Amino acid sequence: MPDSRTPSHAPTPAPRPRAEHFVAPFDETPVAAVDAVRVKEQKSNLWLDAWRDMRRRPMFWISVAIILVVALVALFPGLFTQVDPRASSLANSNGAPAPGHPLGFSKQGYDVYARIVYGASTSVSVGLIVIVITFVLGTVMGALAGFFGGSVDTVLSRIGDIFFSIPYILAAVVVMSVMQDYRNPLVIAFAIGGFQWPITARIVRSEILRVKNADFVMAAESLGLSRLATLVRHVLPNALAPAIVVTTLSLASAIVAEATLSFLGVGLPPGDYISWGNDISAAQLSLRTDPMPLIYPSLALTATVLGFILLGEVVRDALDPKARARR
Repeated sequence: MPDSRTPSHAPTPAPRPRAEHFVAPFDETPVAAVDAVRVKEQKSNLWLDAWRDMRRRPMFWISVAIILVVALVALFPGLFTQVDPRASSLANSNGAPAPGHPLGFSKQGYDVYARIVYGASTSVSVGLIVIVITFVLGTVMGALAGFFGGSVDTVLSRIGDIFFSIPYILAAVVVMSVMQDYRNPLVIAFAIGGFQWPITARIVRSEILRVKNADFVMAAESLGLSRLATLVRHVLPNALAPAIVVTTLSLASAIVAEATLSFLGVGLPPGDYISWGNDISAAQLSLRTDPMPLIYPSLALTATVLGFILLGEVVRDALDPKARARR
């Protein structure tokens, strides 16, 4: 029986108001604009990042300016002086600077400025041949030892240790003493570079050991590429950055080594080749009475070596992402 207190017809509750949903027209808000990911349009890789870092550093441009001047002097000495560097006159012995002879004369009567200009060709050519030898030998030996490992690594590493244990300056002195009848830029370059390559080989080997375990190496081998082809196409290009830095620094040490051998009298023959080391050696006899013929070629040697060292330091920092992040 229905309760008399409850009305027979209960009132119906009012419907809740619904919020209207606004949908933007598709033409005004394209889906591609909403889902697009903004990426940096500027391309980037190790070498591009290094170049962008180097060009912002004043030290890079200073080193490049020094190297360009040295290269121009070495390639085109006639643009900088018209004086014959081999013309000597004892009447001008230790003579003071004169018109056309801005740095004076040596004890033998040579024009000091002309000797410095023409001596750049010898020093730079020897240095370039040395770095070619060290880069090729060091890269080949280090790459084969690091990538193939096992007995190949053992044999090549022990050969490198034997050469590394011999100071290359001492070895070059012995070689040039034995080859005294055949002393020329090529022989002195092989005497220096033939014992300097283990430094490059060690660095390349360590980089090869790091790179060869990367995923792209495994992918290349899984696609059927031979191990040697994988080394040449994929592993070696990604491991050459430290070797390039060492090669740049080796050029400076090679120029110093050539000057040292010439200074010791076992380098290039003074009568056949004009060398900064030969001129420094000849000028030491009159160091107390007239030091300038020794100081000027020494300054030229110092400036050249400094330029390549500065460039090597800048390149090393630019190719190291951690070093770039610290600056």
